[in-house]
Amino acid sequence: MGIRASSTRLRQVLALWFRPRHVVEKRLRRRTPVRLKQIKGVAEELGNWIGHEVDLTGFLEQAHFQETDLILVDKVPLAMRIEVGGGMQWYPTLRGIAAWKVEKSWVAVDDGAIPFLRNGADCMGAGIHIADPTLSVGDFVWIRHQETGEPIATGIAMVEGDEMMSMTKGKAISTIHWVGDDLWELEV
Repeated sequence: MGIRASSTRLRQVLALWFRPRHVVEKRLRRRTPVRLKQIKGVAEELGNWIGHEVDLTGFLEQAHFQETDLILVDKVPLAMRIEVGGGMQWYPTLRGIAAWKVEKSWVAVDDGAIPFLRNGADCMGAGIHIADPTLSVGDFVWIRHQETGEPIATGIAMVEGDEMMSMTKGKAISTIHWVGDDLWELEV
């Protein structure tokens, strides 16, 4: 009995020690299938912000992950409900930005800023080379690579868009979601 118990304990310890580090331990909660007509308001809100209608064809689900509501399309989180400007609103995740080809409310950063952003750091003004001049303080903004245009992070603007391009020091964007965070690594 003692040998069997210690053998089981050893397997548990080894399983924890050798488990893949990239797999997110957190899980989706309150995951429910939905119909398009049930989330029509979400689709309209996203479409209004993006500037064109969003494609929500596929298997739709609504879920809750780390205190954030999500919309999943074919098991991929494409939209998140976050607090911006004192109210809860729907915005695209990084995967949603890529899927729906969002072309507004973005800033472009150089190669020097990318390693920091991928670790969840706030975006400093010195790394921003191009910014949407219509951005205001408190607006949802996404950060992209200057050369490739790929989404790197999302956040909330801390200064106006015009000011971001001329900054030499200080924070310009408070980061919410980035490549490599738990939401990005979510395996559904």
